[in-house]
Amino acid sequence: YARVLKPRAFIFPQDHGAHPEYHIEWWYFTGNLQTAAERKFGYELTFFRFALTPDQQETASKWRDKQMYMAHFALTDVDAKQFYFAERFSRAGNGLSGTKTEKYDVWLHDWKAESVEENGSAIRLEASTDEIEISLLLEPDKKIALQGLDGFSQKNAQAGNASYYYSYTRMTTTGSIQVKQQRFDMTGSSWMDREWSSASLSTEQVGWDWFALQLSDHSELMFYRFRRKDGKQDHNNAGAIFNADGSKISLTFSDVAIKVMEHWKSPHTQISYPAKWHLSIPGLGLELDVIPLINDQELRVRYQYWEGAVSVNGQKYDQDVSGQGYVELTGYQ
Repeated sequence: YARVLKPRAFIFPQDHGAHPEYHIEWWYFTGNLQTAAERKFGYELTFFRFALTPDQQETASKWRDKQMYMAHFALTDVDAKQFYFAERFSRAGNGLSGTKTEKYDVWLHDWKAESVEENGSAIRLEASTDEIEISLLLEPDKKIALQGLDGFSQKNAQAGNASYYYSYTRMTTTGSIQVKQQRFDMTGSSWMDREWSSASLSTEQVGWDWFALQLSDHSELMFYRFRRKDGKQDHNNAGAIFNADGSKISLTFSDVAIKVMEHWKSPHTQISYPAKWHLSIPGLGLELDVIPLINDQELRVRYQYWEGAVSVNGQKYDQDVSGQGYVELTGYQ
């Protein structure tokens, strides 16, 4: 497979589409929504592409396409303390799943994330199961944010263990959701991540904790930390603050301290997950408590993980700040 070895120039809208020479990539949407009566929901809609072989030559049958797609759809009903999730798989053959390069457009069956105009960045999300449904329009409040070094995100010391990574860190969101035949009109804010790579974790890395937080001063924080077998700090932990004016402050492993304040044990899998964090960035005067809106946001799918909507409260340079976001926890057993 192709390796991510150095920074590159991004080309849009082409880079919204697939990069089949790399082993894996994803299109990732999460968001916090509420009704006019302030009933709260969180959602996740994610699409993953896996190359089944480095050989990209076409086969005689369209059913034997060498690209596999997987999608996850989840909804958190905060007031009802209910969490719904679903998973789908399909090869890309015969249009069952795939992407386009002339605009943002990725789909798996009738789940999709599609730009509403040829050259626009507003994206419509559609997904449904027997129990839940979303129909949402996402419009970026800020320009595309390049994570890492101009979009080059190193994951460990080995050459090629990196990704190309960009985000829309704040997207005004409107539309509707449906829960068990009850429909709600929604407003809120979403976050979109795009990443592709052929990398893997190092032998010392067992999983990661990923934070994507939108703060009330119109700044955003992304930070991921790898967990190591030996329990030591991983020097590849990294992230960034995106200020209200669009400027970026890069963060390294030594800039951010994360303390787990509480745990939650899943009644489904008996796995213990962090359930409250204190996140401190002394150099930026930032002290935040990050709390799940409900504890049970565990996706028991092919690749089991916890991903959920969170609230944020704290201080920034001694001024009160609040916010919302999503946290992802992988590799817990």
